[in-house]
Order: sequence, then C-alpha cells, then structure tokens
Amino acid sequence: MNILQILPELNVGGVETGTLDLARYLIHQGHKSVVVSAGGTLVAELEKNGSIHYILPVNKKNFFVMFSAIHKLMGIIRREKVDIVHARSRVPAWVAFLACRRTQAVFMTSCHGYYSRHFFSRVMGWGKLVIAISEVIGQYMVQDFGVPSRYVRIIPRSVDTSKFNLARGTKGPGDPFLITMIGRLTPLKGHPFFLKAMAQVLRSLPNVKIQIIGDASPKRPRYKEELVLLTKRLGITHHVEFMGNRRDIPQLLAASDCLVLSTITPEAFGRVILEAQAAGVPVVATKVGGVSEIIDHEKTGLLVLPNNIEAMAQAVLRILKDRAFAASLVVEAQKKIEQHYTLKHMAEATLHVYHEAVSSLNILVIKLTALGDVVLATASLKALRQKFPTAQIHVLTSPQASLIVQRCPYVNGVIVFDPSHKDPLSIWRMSQMLRQYRLDKVIDLQNNRLSHLLSFLSLAKQTYGYHNGKFGFLLSHSIKNNILSMAPVEHQFRVLKLLGIDYNPPVSLELWPSAKDYEYAQSLLDSEWMGHYKDMVGLNISASRRWATKNWLTEHMVKLCDLLGAHNIRVILTGQAKDQNLARLLVSKSKSKPANFTGKTNILQLAALISRCRVYISPDSAPLHVASAMQVPVVAFFGPTDPVRHMPPVTKAAVLRRDLKCSPCYAGVCKIKTHACMKEITPEYVAQKVMELMR
Repeated sequence: MNILQILPELNVGGVETGTLDLARYLIHQGHKSVVVSAGGTLVAELEKNGSIHYILPVNKKNFFVMFSAIHKLMGIIRREKVDIVHARSRVPAWVAFLACRRTQAVFMTSCHGYYSRHFFSRVMGWGKLVIAISEVIGQYMVQDFGVPSRYVRIIPRSVDTSKFNLARGTKGPGDPFLITMIGRLTPLKGHPFFLKAMAQVLRSLPNVKIQIIGDASPKRPRYKEELVLLTKRLGITHHVEFMGNRRDIPQLLAASDCLVLSTITPEAFGRVILEAQAAGVPVVATKVGGVSEIIDHEKTGLLVLPNNIEAMAQAVLRILKDRAFAASLVVEAQKKIEQHYTLKHMAEATLHVYHEAVSSLNILVIKLTALGDVVLATASLKALRQKFPTAQIHVLTSPQASLIVQRCPYVNGVIVFDPSHKDPLSIWRMSQMLRQYRLDKVIDLQNNRLSHLLSFLSLAKQTYGYHNGKFGFLLSHSIKNNILSMAPVEHQFRVLKLLGIDYNPPVSLELWPSAKDYEYAQSLLDSEWMGHYKDMVGLNISASRRWATKNWLTEHMVKLCDLLGAHNIRVILTGQAKDQNLARLLVSKSKSKPANFTGKTNILQLAALISRCRVYISPDSAPLHVASAMQVPVVAFFGPTDPVRHMPPVTKAAVLRRDLKCSPCYAGVCKIKTHACMKEITPEYVAQKVMELMR
C-alpha cells in the first residue's frame, strides 16, 4: 500500500515520533511511506529511513493557505498513487479530508488528545476509521463528537524499546537520587503541585536531585520564570535543574531513579511513562485519563490523585527507599510493554486498520417511494451483493416500504426516512445520520431532487444516479435519462452499469415472507374454508388513490369472478383498507362469492397469500410486482401507463392493454371521460387468459 501521513510539523514530540516510527515500519514491510508537513528537525531522519517528504504549510489556519494546500495535496496523492491519507492533527485533517473528496484515497484520522468541541475540530471524527490512542480518547470521540463506536479503533502509542535499553549506572552509597519530570512547561502538567511534593520529599531525603525536562510554550514564556520563583520560595533551588527541551531523553532516563507525571487534567495517554518504564525507571503518576490504562497501581507503577501533594511525596519516597519494590514495578511494567506497547504492536495494528479501511466498502441504496418500486429494486440489490460480496449495504427507504427489505439477505440494514418530510431540518438530520455510516458509494435509484440532495449531503465519495434535471449535478457519477421505453429493472441497471454491473437477463424480483407470514396467510384461507383449495386466483381490485385510471371496471370484476367460479376456480380479493367498501360491493353482486381479504395483510403477508394462487390478476400497481417476486403467473392490465416501462420481469404473464391513440396518457383522471383503455379489456378475455396460464 501507499500510505501518506500528514501532520503540522516534524519537530520533537509524541505525534512526530509516532509518525517516524510508523514510517520506518511501513518501509521495512515493503510499503510506500509519504509524509506531508511544514518541515522540521526530524525531516532528515525521516528521509534517511526511506520515506518521501513533501513540505506544505499544513500548520497554518489561514483559509487561503489551506485552500492552496488542498490542491497541492491532491497532486501529491495522484503522483504517489496514495491509497490512504492518515491525518494526525486538525488543520492537516481539513486539508486531507477535502483532498480525499476529489481523489480515490481513503481518509483516516488519529486522535491524540481532547479536542475542543468547536466545529473546526469535528473533522477529526470524519475518518473512515478513527484511531484513538487510548480508551478514554475513544470514548471522548464517541460521546462528545458523535463518532459511531463501530468506526473507532484503539491503538495505544508505542515505545521503541531499543532506544531506551541503555545500561544503568551503579549508584554508590553517597550518590543522590535523581527524580525526573518530562513534559511541556504548562499549568496543565501540574509543575507547582510536583515541586511542592518534592519539597516534602527533600525534608525526608535531602540527598535528592530533581531534573525538569521541557520548555514553556511560546504563548506563556514567563511560566518558566514563575516555576523558578516557586523553587526559591520552597527553598529547593539547589536541588532543581530546569533543563529545557532535550534530544537525549534515553540517556537522562537511564540515570534516573524515579519518573513523576503530575498532570492535573485528563491525560490522553502518557507516552513518557512507557519510555521511563522501558528505561528501567519506576513511575509515580496522577490518576488522570489514559494514564490509568498504562499503570496498574501497585503492580506496574503508583497512582495518586491530582493535586494530592502528600500522596505524591509518599509515593516517591516509597520508591526511593524500597528499591526491591521499585525493581518489581519495573519488571512488571516491562512485561506489559512487551505485551501491548511495543513499536511492533502499534505498527502492526495500524497496518491492520489500513487494510480494513481499504478493503471495507459501505454502500447506500436510496429507494424512497412506492412499494412496487421498492420491490423492483430487489433485483438491483442482488446484483450489488454479487458485485460487492463483503460490502456493508444499507437501504434508505420509506416507513411503508421498510418491511420489504428488512428480511432481504442482500443488505445489512435499513434506514427509514419519510419522503413527505422535505423541510430543511428533517433533511439535515437525515443527512447527519447518513454521514455516520461513512459511506463510500450511494446508488440513487429514486432519482428525484430529495434523493439527489441526500446523496450529496451524505458526503459519500461516489454517488450514482440519473442526470435528469433534478439536482443531478450533485452526483459524482451520472448518466442521462434519455431512453424512456425501457423495462423498469433494466432502467435501474443503467445506473449499476456505472459500477461495472451489467444487465444480464433473465433477472427476477424477490420477496422474503417469514414463517409467520405464511402461517397468517394460511389462517386467512382457513377462515374462508379454502385452506387446502388448489385452484385459487387472486384479484387486486384497485390501484392507488392517485391512479384511478388504472382500475378495472367493477362490473367486469364481478363477471370475471362468476366466469371463473363456473370452472370451480375460487377468487380471492386483495387490496388496501381503502378498498374494503368496493370489495364488499363485489362480493354482494357476485354469485360465486369471492373471498374478501382486502385490508387484512401487510406487504409480506400479501406475498405469502399470493404464493398460494395459481394466477394473480392486477392493474399496474405494487401487488403486480409482489406476484412477480413470488414467481406466480400474472394477468396484468395496462391502460394509462406503458407496460414496456412498468411491467415487472415474470416468466409467465399475459399483458392486456388496448392500443388506443390516447394511451398511454399517464393521467390520474381520464381526459376523454370514456376510460376506454380499461373498459375494453373484457372479463371474458381475462378469463380466457387465466385458463391458459393455469393450463
């Protein structure tokens, strides 16, 4: 793989050291390592180890500088054929995120601390996978940044034990003990608390030297002066040495007898603890944040509460006075390092996450409208699963249609959204939910303004659909909707063709009723003394309210029931709750008394019921697609719509339509007031087609 790490600078620090360590490991394992930063003292060492370094001003928050860096980073990604961009800080993360949006590289982040909740920090939670350096940072990203826990990977910082495995000198009877503190000179590190504790230690053990390694932040240059003044007030000036920033940390630790970490706020991790333990130095630390994950109290070190001066002093004295106990802490700590915190552990875990990010694929299919259209999409869902067998595939659909795909074996989950909620707040909330799925691809089979907008707001890198004048410009990959006379499933496959999926007929629709659905259908038939009847024909008596022109005439349906009844064929009436009055009218007028099941089934119960029919009769509506999915022969009525565009794929079917000048009109109300397209389909002709299909 080709890995690009991006961070503000390459100067001394934990993030910088981790970057170098990982880059060295990647080169050793045969991968390409690219690092982007604003430069620094560690660049020479990085390049010496075989990595490629590019200098970009990714340490500046200036918008125009960042915008320029985005385009330059895109060029680097393409030039080096980068697979993964791994951002380790916020400004570089924004540059990397926007560059990855326009390239094929996968965007990832590592979270090294407690970021502010400002929007600018949110980008650290937008990686396809988010690496946290400790459990507490992982929890922080989940709870405060809303990162789904399934996308968080805990990879602790590591220590290169070979750097700290130095010989420790033998201490003579009169040699002073050496206590070390390492960290930036900032109030967060608790230096005043540490110095006051050391004053108590010196009262008990005067033969102690204290070295403070680290320097003040440029934002608070006088903080060091305040600490020096405090040592004077405590009377310990001759015992304390402020050493500034040092590059010889391993050598300084090798001479130390105890390391103290006195941080007073939650610590993200505490890498200096590992370095001290690797060097054979026992540690006393405050019980804050990720420190508790490293140190097992009384086993691998000693923990004290923040600002508890007395407890810290006693812990240090215990280590200095009980050298056998101190040695046991070091032994156990080094065992834990070998088990969890070596450079090899960190690098292998990170490389595993890289492979996971590259190989994993999150796909969303959008199909929000009518039940029948969602049934039609089942062929596309199957094709997607065959093309991407290991992908996580989710379907965004309406509450009414969600039942159709909940049992679909080709998808991993269903996301429900009511398409009637088109207000900006509802759309924004849904887009927030979609972004939590870290989508790689969105296949928009709905192809309207709402679905195209949701596709765009999901922040998926690749979005597919029709460029049909309905916000199609928001799609990254689109095709013109310029072929109207095409079967509905084939029409969907034109979009899938953009993903390399060919339309290879015959294709079929599918539905997945449960055992309970079949039991329910059986109970309905039993209630009409039809439980073991074989010659049954289903009749869908009505289309949706919007499409009254699709409905067959009432008198035709009555006569058809009687014609089939004369051949000892029982008819079962299906439909929605709105159709119950019509169904009762049909039953009252028919001599054969068909069974009335209108309004008594959901979509899967209907599928189970239709599966018991020898033939199913329906206008162009959802039940026709259900029958197709259940492989039941159909007689389909088409009047105001075109069967070429709307007929589902079936193996045995009779498509009935009248070739009139006004048809297809695609109107919900007959403009010439005759309804001839449906009226001229006679019950005798339908009965004849039913008998042919049954034979």
